[in-house]
Amino acid sequence: MISLEQVTRIYTAGELNVHALRGIDLTIEQGTFMSIAGPSGSGKTTLLNIIGCIDKADGGTVLIDGKDVGEMNTVQKAEYRRDELGFVFQSYNLIPVLTAYENVALALSLLNLKKSEVKVRAMAMLKEVGLEGMENRIPSRLSGGQQQRVAIARALAKEPRVILADEPTANLDSETGEDILKLMRKMNEKHQMTFIFSTHDRMVMDYARRLVLLHDGLIAHDTTREEQ
Repeated sequence: MISLEQVTRIYTAGELNVHALRGIDLTIEQGTFMSIAGPSGSGKTTLLNIIGCIDKADGGTVLIDGKDVGEMNTVQKAEYRRDELGFVFQSYNLIPVLTAYENVALALSLLNLKKSEVKVRAMAMLKEVGLEGMENRIPSRLSGGQQQRVAIARALAKEPRVILADEPTANLDSETGEDILKLMRKMNEKHQMTFIFSTHDRMVMDYARRLVLLHDGLIAHDTTREEQ
């Protein structure tokens, strides 16, 4: 579904050129539950952002369902992110003045759905992530784990094909982080959504069915585990 061929990315820092990615070859099939891991500066967040059309490769080819991302214009990339992708961030990125329900409903409203359908889908997803009865709470009245569940509900409610999660457990204690990973695995198995994590958390790596390790912008290791 997603294919990267000899993808490179170079950042300029003053007079220095920083090679974040040095020629990545990677194929990701639909339904994958995978982690991209490595030390700080290894290129994992850059790789995730290129897959999510947030960043642009300097060289190589990125294909999504056979379409060359490099040939997409700004509008086409925005439509791809809106229709096909869900994002989960370590900082949750919830709108603080909106309730849990409103945060999820806002994402759905961008899809031009009827109000009745927005409500049904938002409420159903909040229930599925264990937040039934908390729909009217604003983020400050939710724990970190509960806020991350809202963020997951917001990402999943759109029914995207791919979920991109950048360090989703970084601000959570280990027990809450494991609960969030179990929830994501459940969503992956139930809806066959592709989950791609950027992480340095060993627990996230252990939960992944496929683990890609980066080092200095190159793939150092790529392992697929048997069903767990």
